[in-house]
Amino acid sequence: MRTIITSALLAILTCAPLQAQMLKTTEAPPPPSSAASAGRELTLAQTEALALRNNPQITIGKLRALVAHQYVREARSALLPNAYLSVTGVDSNPGSRLAAGGLNNPILFPRAAAGATVGQLITDFGRSTSLLSSSESQAKAEDQNSAATTAQITLAVDQSFFNVLETKALVVVSQQTVDSRQLFVDKIKALTDAKLKSDLDLSFAKVDLARGKLLLLEARNNYQSSLAALSAILGYPDQQDFQLVEEQSAIAAPVLDVSPLIQQALLQRPEVLALQDDVQAAQKFSNAEHDLWRPTVSALGVVGEAPVRDDHIPNWYGAVGVNINIPIFNGSLYSARAKVADLQADVNRQKLSDLRNNIARDVRTSWQDTARAFERLSVTQQLRDQASLALDLAQSRYNLGLGSIVEFSQAELQKTEADIADTDAKYQYRLTQIVLAYTISSPK
Repeated sequence: MRTIITSALLAILTCAPLQAQMLKTTEAPPPPSSAASAGRELTLAQTEALALRNNPQITIGKLRALVAHQYVREARSALLPNAYLSVTGVDSNPGSRLAAGGLNNPILFPRAAAGATVGQLITDFGRSTSLLSSSESQAKAEDQNSAATTAQITLAVDQSFFNVLETKALVVVSQQTVDSRQLFVDKIKALTDAKLKSDLDLSFAKVDLARGKLLLLEARNNYQSSLAALSAILGYPDQQDFQLVEEQSAIAAPVLDVSPLIQQALLQRPEVLALQDDVQAAQKFSNAEHDLWRPTVSALGVVGEAPVRDDHIPNWYGAVGVNINIPIFNGSLYSARAKVADLQADVNRQKLSDLRNNIARDVRTSWQDTARAFERLSVTQQLRDQASLALDLAQSRYNLGLGSIVEFSQAELQKTEADIADTDAKYQYRLTQIVLAYTISSPK
């Protein structure tokens, strides 16, 4: 009997430092020692700048805007003079005529001549001007679409950034849980070897340890997946080993009234501004299609010289003319084009109305999510404090022999769940703030 008691005392003394280390680990968890800690350091601002420089969607948006501005130049060319040079050489049977292939019957003379031709549209009663205005509005819409793409990529980067931070923090919590349960298993095993605890207690402790290891494996997998997602958004084909730097900031409560946020979103969202420009472009194009029925007045001037020529041709030529085209009948082509343009303008107006409604809904939903996430912060903190207290009491009762291993295991499980919930609540609130800032087109 004395030998058994002596062995038990030695076991308890041996496990005392382990228990102290377990309590220390619970209070201040160390950072993870994985290979991810040795990666390239990036702040949130650096991550956003890297994405805006490397992400292909950003480049695509800018290229589309550049294309739209070239269409503006193309539409403006209809209002500017057209000039070109011509060089002509003809060898023919002198005085011969074209006898077939057309209603005209010109005489062909051998010659070699060069000249210039200048044409200028005088007026088409506003059609070309409307087309130019339509293309300018479309270019503005593409600029806004490019800005919207930038905002969407920035939102995705921010979400991935904080997802990486959250999953990394959960790895810390999971590693802490495994370390604590491993120490407890070692303690119970020592007591079991000394015949002071049963094999059932050791079995329960090992089951809890296995659960903690499964939790750690899942947390590490989620961390690697979030790193892969962030690498893809930043424009890397391979997963990068980033070490993200979290900037500490005070937690601010959300605003109490959502109405100003909705108005701000409707005034600033680039998607709304782009669709407004699309509506204006469609209306201008509709006006241009209706102007197809109006006359077109243009001027043409030519001048040239024929140094080698038949005797019937003078050595130089020049002429100025004005041409007026008046459409009369074209099989209802112009009427159909005008009707299509009117319908397309109505479609764009309905799209704008639908977009406004959806943005108002998204802002309200994001605001509600932010308010709920803010309230969750205090609840999860209280849950974590109470779970820590319950674990301390359960551990004390178990060490004194007043509680069972089931009671202690349940308290430890609740503590782990509370730690995870509290960590998740902090990052989820930051994510809801980011989404709300995006929905109202406001800086974070």
